[in-house]
Amino acid sequence: MAARKSEFPALLTDRLRLREPVFGDCGELHELISIPEVTRFSNWPDAPKKAQIERVMKWMCSAFAKGKACAWIIEERASGRFLGAIRFNSIDKYAKWAEIGYELHPSFWGKGLMSEAVKAVARCGFDDFSLNRIEAWTLPGNRASDRVLEKAGFRYEGTLRQKAWFKNAFHDFRMFGRLASELPEEAPPQKS
Repeated sequence: MAARKSEFPALLTDRLRLREPVFGDCGELHELISIPEVTRFSNWPDAPKKAQIERVMKWMCSAFAKGKACAWIIEERASGRFLGAIRFNSIDKYAKWAEIGYELHPSFWGKGLMSEAVKAVARCGFDDFSLNRIEAWTLPGNRASDRVLEKAGFRYEGTLRQKAWFKNAFHDFRMFGRLASELPEEAPPQKS
């Protein structure tokens, strides 16, 4: 990772603003993560307690400053309305790779918003964090998330069988990756 800038990398796309999280986002994140359709294909607990979300929000608020992750709140650019969250769950500055994860409110599914957010965050990762690789995983059956990643330039690379244990079961991970050398011709996100 290049010398990390001390200023948080807030991003603007045509329809979205990706901003630094604040602890006051807890309530909206808790509402989002409490929707079963949002967490069905994830390692989020079913019906998370408020204290669990508060711990996650504290981590999200401090992730960038610690240099090992980075989280953004996704807002509708025109209205400022909370739509979801996206983050580099981990950044390996020596190997120059990161893992991306995200959630979007179901009212906004199917509109290309998450692909727009993933593209912006990936571009930021390559340009601002000097990453070479960004990866993501989906669970089998989550075709919507597979499409989000594919539209954002990620390639399916294979399935890691029984990669993780959560929700009382082993889960296969469908792995997707995107390399810096595979940058499509797209305008970089605006800095807000």
